[in-house]
Amino acid sequence: MATYLDRILERHREVSATDARPTAGLAAQARSMPTTRGFTAALQAADGLAVISEIKRRSPSKGALNVELDPAEMARTYEEGGASCLSVLTDVEHFGGSVADLQAARAACSLPVLRKDFTVSANDVCDARLMGADCVLLIAAALGRDELVTLHALATDIGLDVLVEIHDEPELDVALAAGATLVGVNQRDLVTFQVDHERALRMAGVIPDGVVRVAESGVRGPEDAAALHAAGYHAVLVGETLVTAADPAAAIRGLRNARPVR
Repeated sequence: MATYLDRILERHREVSATDARPTAGLAAQARSMPTTRGFTAALQAADGLAVISEIKRRSPSKGALNVELDPAEMARTYEEGGASCLSVLTDVEHFGGSVADLQAARAACSLPVLRKDFTVSANDVCDARLMGADCVLLIAAALGRDELVTLHALATDIGLDVLVEIHDEPELDVALAAGATLVGVNQRDLVTFQVDHERALRMAGVIPDGVVRVAESGVRGPEDAAALHAAGYHAVLVGETLVTAADPAAAIRGLRNARPVR
């Protein structure tokens, strides 16, 4: 039986296979773009736990979250609440996102923006830069080792920061081999879409010093944020909790001010 990840990747690879645009030309265009806002640097500059606030309309596992959200308004609210960066879903079919969402959100604030999508090709990487993203997501579970290494090198070459998403130790090894300096541990299993809250806590201890650590998915509130910060994470990436919150700015402040229970 096909999993969520299988179906999503199959669709993205189908689309990629029809993309006849020469990568060299796209990469040249990308290199001529204005300097990015510095996604990793923004996380490192945070006083305490940084929050990457996500603009996400729906998900395959939960369905509609906030389908009618205004990406520009949400971006301004996130910035007001003290978020360090934005993450914007651009997958149309499975998450209801779009390139327009990313561009509207980025134009409305001064925060660096991650293009959150299933990147499967060199042209996808170039497109992230060309649409205005400051950082691109590479998912270790979705890419072969050589693909990850190649795409990471291309992203760096055209001026993007790269968030490499992992789930376990073997994927961490691949990320480090690619030269990753920004690593996200996804607590959501992309095969079952179930959340394992112990995953990030376990992985924190094996990510080397010098790597910026991000905990992704399943961050429900200040208690989770405090535990992840205590474990050694520099940032949390939070979507569902914020897009469904009555007061997203206050929710961000709660995450940033969380302190471990002693």
